Amino acid sequence: MITWMQRHKKYLIITIWISTIAFVGAGFVGWGQYSYGDKAGAVAKVGSVEITMGELQKSYSNLYNQYSQMFQGEFDEEKAKSFGLKSQALQFLTQQALVLNLAKSYDLQISDAELLDEIKKQDFFHKDGVFDKEIYKQVLSRNNLSIKEYEADVRKELLIKKALSLLPAVAQESEYEILNTAMNIADKIEYKLLDASQINIDTSDVAIKPFWEMMKSSFMSEVSYDVKFIKQPKLSLEFDDATIIQYYDENKLNFKDSEGKILPLEDAKSMVVSELNAKETKKEALRGYIAYKKGEAKDLEVKDATISISNNPFSKDAIDVVSNLTPLSPFSKPVMVGEDYFTFELLKVNQSQPKSYEEAKSEAIAMYVEQERKRRVSELAKNSFATFKGKTTDFITVNDYNKLTDLSESDANEFLNTLITKNTKRGYITLDSGNIVMYNILEQKLLENDNSNQGDVIARLKSAMFNEGLIKNLQNKYKTEIFIEGL
Repeated sequence: MITWMQRHKKYLIITIWISTIAFVGAGFVGWGQYSYGDKAGAVAKVGSVEITMGELQKSYSNLYNQYSQMFQGEFDEEKAKSFGLKSQALQFLTQQALVLNLAKSYDLQISDAELLDEIKKQDFFHKDGVFDKEIYKQVLSRNNLSIKEYEADVRKELLIKKALSLLPAVAQESEYEILNTAMNIADKIEYKLLDASQINIDTSDVAIKPFWEMMKSSFMSEVSYDVKFIKQPKLSLEFDDATIIQYYDENKLNFKDSEGKILPLEDAKSMVVSELNAKETKKEALRGYIAYKKGEAKDLEVKDATISISNNPFSKDAIDVVSNLTPLSPFSKPVMVGEDYFTFELLKVNQSQPKSYEEAKSEAIAMYVEQERKRRVSELAKNSFATFKGKTTDFITVNDYNKLTDLSESDANEFLNTLITKNTKRGYITLDSGNIVMYNILEQKLLENDNSNQGDVIARLKSAMFNEGLIKNLQNKYKTEIFIEGL
């Protein structure tokens, strides 16, 4: 399924929509080499749905982690570039937004009960097999996610699920038979790998500088923000018994053990005090915000910083908030970062600028080498596939990737999955890795194996095709505006 996704990545990104929330704690991967146009707070708008910079960065991180898992850790920034992961991240969000527009048009909604049920299913919020509110808060805090942000993401994901559920896909018996036959076709082939990485490319300034001149818009600094900020650390206050008892009585449903039973006050007391301190911290942060906004924050320590998506010591929420500040409205309300609160004042937006040759040189070299290798290996394949001499296999099927010893597992999988779609005896196949495999089909026969469990595969294939058609239809209905360059 991984290789099928690789081959159809232009639209199959739809099929991994319904898994992004599960990557809490998987690690944050980012990049900083892009520019923004006039709308600094949004990178795109689809219909009535805006896409923020924070969402784009998170989309990239989620996709990177998913590919890394599918490739069992053998996935890096170089592969991410060859897959066009930055463009995929934006495509992911624009396609999401199309479906969200559709959901809005049919007034589809996610209830609080549906949201809570989905969150409670996530194992990483469990303690002794049961959802635990404190674990929930801690996990989100460790990932620099606010509860509000995370629950908005879950609600969005559920809304997309609900919209896509309108397109059920069931495997038919005739489809099963066709796929079973395709899976049993065995070929004896002659093949040869053309490894793009073995092609030497001139990376002198004579070659790279003209390329940089032509591609300047691809090498931009990122938008950054000069800000002032005040911090309200989490308070650690003492509360009298009456206050603790009152808060416990009003909120006792929040304090449960691993079996879902309400904790007695004596066992819940530390949690009650923690929540009371959190409330008082927020109140104090709001008082500080009002005083700072009025210019009356004489006792508050005001600090300066320049922040951006790649240089963000705060949180995703913070950069989203700051990116939406304007000279006419430069103050943010307190933003929770971990257990503390920060209030920001926007001083200046440093717009994206073309990088100098020296600043962009390493990126320009990487892009130039990748493009030149693809061009040259393609030229080599065109000139030699009709007469090449290579290795000869026994009869192999689409599942025999391990018998192509010259190829990596991912290349072999992709090659065989593509080969079964070819109707030419000789040819060559360009792989996502940039490599090319030339082939010559020598003999062919039909095996008599029974491939079970093909129904799910067919359903996934049909669902993906339905989704592709849906996206094309929605693209004609809802206008997509992109405010980002350099992808």
